[in-house]
Amino acid sequence: MGIEELDNEVETPLLHSASDSLRIRRSAPLTTSQLAIVGSSLCPIESLDYELIENDFFKQDWRSRGQAHIVRYVILKWTLCFLVGALAGAVGFFNNLAVENIAGVKFVVTSNMMLAGKYERAFLVFASTNFVLLMFASVVTTYISPAAAGSGIPEVMAYLNGVDAPDIFSLKTFVVKVVGCIAAVSSSLHVGKAGPMIHTSACIASILGQGGSRKYKLTCKWLRCFKNDRDRRDLVTCGAGAGVAAAFRAPVGGVLFALECVSSWWRSALLWRAFFTTAVVVVVLRALIDVCNSGKCGLFGKGGLIMFDVTSADVTYHLEDLPPVIVLGIIGGILGSSYNFLLDKVLRIYNLINEKGHVCKLFLAASVSIFTSCCLFGMPWLANCKPCPAESSEACPSIGRSGNFKKFQCPPDQYNDLASLFFNTNDDTIRNLYSAGTDNAFQKSSVILFLITSYFLGIISYGLAVPSGLFVPVILTGATYGRLVGMLMGSHSALNHGLFAVLGSASLLGGSMRMTVSVCVVLLELTNNLLLLPLVMLVLLISKTVADAFNANMYDLLVKLKGLPYLKPHAEPYMRQLTVADVVRGPLQIFNGVEKVSNIVHVLKTTGHHGFPVVDEPPFSNSPVLFGLILRANLLVLLRKKEFLHACTLASVDASRHFSADDFAKRGSCKHENIEGIELTAEEMDMYIDLHPFTNTSPYTVVETMSLAKAGILFREVGLRHLLVVPKSSSTTPVVGILTRHDFMPELILGLHPVLLHSRWKKTRFGKSNLIQLFCDLCRFQK
Repeated sequence: MGIEELDNEVETPLLHSASDSLRIRRSAPLTTSQLAIVGSSLCPIESLDYELIENDFFKQDWRSRGQAHIVRYVILKWTLCFLVGALAGAVGFFNNLAVENIAGVKFVVTSNMMLAGKYERAFLVFASTNFVLLMFASVVTTYISPAAAGSGIPEVMAYLNGVDAPDIFSLKTFVVKVVGCIAAVSSSLHVGKAGPMIHTSACIASILGQGGSRKYKLTCKWLRCFKNDRDRRDLVTCGAGAGVAAAFRAPVGGVLFALECVSSWWRSALLWRAFFTTAVVVVVLRALIDVCNSGKCGLFGKGGLIMFDVTSADVTYHLEDLPPVIVLGIIGGILGSSYNFLLDKVLRIYNLINEKGHVCKLFLAASVSIFTSCCLFGMPWLANCKPCPAESSEACPSIGRSGNFKKFQCPPDQYNDLASLFFNTNDDTIRNLYSAGTDNAFQKSSVILFLITSYFLGIISYGLAVPSGLFVPVILTGATYGRLVGMLMGSHSALNHGLFAVLGSASLLGGSMRMTVSVCVVLLELTNNLLLLPLVMLVLLISKTVADAFNANMYDLLVKLKGLPYLKPHAEPYMRQLTVADVVRGPLQIFNGVEKVSNIVHVLKTTGHHGFPVVDEPPFSNSPVLFGLILRANLLVLLRKKEFLHACTLASVDASRHFSADDFAKRGSCKHENIEGIELTAEEMDMYIDLHPFTNTSPYTVVETMSLAKAGILFREVGLRHLLVVPKSSSTTPVVGILTRHDFMPELILGLHPVLLHSRWKKTRFGKSNLIQLFCDLCRFQK
C-alpha cells in the first residue's frame, strides 16, 4: 500500500493538524509521504507518473498523427530549450545587476559616512538597510509564496525523482524567488544566488512546458504540446542545468550538475538538449555583459557574474606540494561533514520555530539580520590597520564597494584587511581571496576570525523564510580555509595563497555537497585556470571520501529533513531480505471492465487512490483476468464527459468520436479536477462506463515473490507511480496489490519489520558508537 492507498486513512486528518504532526516529531525529520516541507511550509504532496500510458484510445490517437505533427513536436522541444536558456540567462543577469547596484549603493553610502567620521550613523544606515531588505524578502516569501523559501534544489531533486508539490514551479513562486533572492543577497545575509537561480530556471522550464499560466491568463496555445510528466521532466532538467550556467557562467558545469546532482533519469538525447540550453545561457550573458562594459549598468562592473580570474602565467607544482594538498582535502572533508551535521541540527530548530506561524518566521529572520549586521560591521574593528603595499595593481585604500584594501576606520595610506573580507559582498570577498599576488594582504588572525565567523554565519543564515542558496557561502568559507592553509605553509609550497583558496573551496564543496565531477568543472570555469585540474580532482576525491564516512551529502540531508519521499539510486541492503508481498497491504480497490457509474463515484469520493486495477470477469472473460490499470484523472474525464452506457455491455462507438487527446492531457503541477465538482443525476448514476479503451493494458507488474530491492530498482529506473503485484500461482484474484513510492521508504519498511533495525546489512557511518565498535572489533582481531 502506497501514497495513494493511504490518502483516505491518513491525509485528511494530517492536513487539518499539520502543526500537531510536526510537534509529535520534534526530535526527528518528517517521514510521512503525504506531507512534506516545501520551501518553508508544510504541504500535501503526490507522485508523478513518468510511465507512458498504452491504451486503445491513445494508440489510435498516435496512429492518426502525421509526419507534420512529429516534426512540430521535435522543433518545439528545441525551441523550448532555447527559450529556457535565453530567459534563464536574462534572469541571471538581472539578478546580478540588481544585487550589485543595491548592495553597491549601500556600501558606498556607508563608506562615505565613515570617511566623514560618522561611524554610529554609518552602522545605523548599514544595519537598517539590511534589516529592511531581509524583512521585505521574508514577508513576500511568507505571505505570497512559501514554496520560494530556501534554495529550491531539494524540491527540484524531488520533482525530477517523481514527487510533485503545490506551487513549486508556479508563476508566483518564480516572481517571489527572483525578487526575494535579490533582496536577501543584497541584505548582506550569508547566502548565495546559485540555488535560487537553479529553482528559478526550473520554474521557467515548467511554466513553458505546460504552455504558460492559466491562472494569470498568460498562456500560449502553440506551447501546449508537452502533455505528460516525462516531457516536462526533461525540460525541467534542462532548466536546472541552465540555472547553474546562469549563476556561474559555467555551461559544461551546468550540464554535469544536472546529471550528477538533481537528475534521477538521464539519456544521451537529454544530454544534447541540456548542453544546447546552457550554451544559449552563456551567449545571452555574454551579450548582456558587453552592454554593461559600456558603463550603462550603474555599479555593475566585473563583479556579480562570478568569474574569478586566477590565471597565473606559471602555475607550477611539484611532488612536495602534494602533502599539503592531501591534508587540505582531509580537513576539508571533516569540516564539510561537520557543516552538514550542524546545518541539520539548526534546521530542525528552525522548523520548530517556523511551525508556530508567520510572526515567528519574521522574528527569526529579523534576529539573524541584526546579528549578521553586527558581525559584518563590528568584526573589522578587531583588526589592526596595515600600511598599503608599495607596489599594488589597484588603489589602496579602496573606498566604496569593492577592493582588496578597504579603508574602513584606518588613517590615509592604510587599510583594514578584515574589513576587506567582512565589509563586502560575498562575490567580491571570494574575488579578494582568490586573487593572485596578495600573499601578504591578509593577517593570519584576520583570516582565522573570518573563517570561524563565515562558517557559522552560513549555517544560521540558511533555513530562514527567504530564497537563499548554500553554494556561494560554502565556496567563500572554503576559500578562507584554503587561504589559511596557504599562509601556514609559507615558503614550503610553490603554490600562492590564491590557488590554495581555490583548492580550499573545492575541498569544502566536496566535503559538504559530495559532488565531484560537476564541482571540478564549475571551479575550473569560474577561475579560468585549467592547470589546476589535477589538484582540484585530488582534493575533491579525498574530501568526499573522508566526509562520506561520517554522514550523507548536504542535499540528501535536506531532502530527508523536508520529508520528501526520495527514491535513491540504490536499494538498501536489508530490502533484499524482503519480498514485495511483505510490504503490500490492503484493501485493494478494483474496477470491472464495464463498471457502474455509481460505484466509480463512490470509490473516488471515499478514497484518495490515483490508480485502480481493472479486472475482466465473466461474461467478458472465462475467468477473472487482469486487464490493466486506469488512472483517477482518466476516470474524472470520463465522468465529466458523461458518455455513459445504458446497459453493462461493451461500447460499440469509437471512443475517438467523443474524446480527444487534449481531454486527457496532463494539467499543471499539482492541478487536478475534483470529483465534488462533477454533478450527476440519479439516472446517470445507474448507467455504466466501458473502461477498456482508456485502461493501460500493459502496466508494469512484478510477481509477489520478487525481492523488494529488485522491485525498488525497477520502480525508480522506469519512473513509475504504480507497480502491480500479481500472484505467483493461479488464484481467485489476478492481482495481489499495488506498490507505490511510499512502500519503498525506509520508514515504512522498518516500521513493518522493526527487526531489520538491528540487521548487520546497514551502511557504515563513523559515528561515535561506530568508532567504538570498530576499535573493539580490531582489538579482538589482534587477539
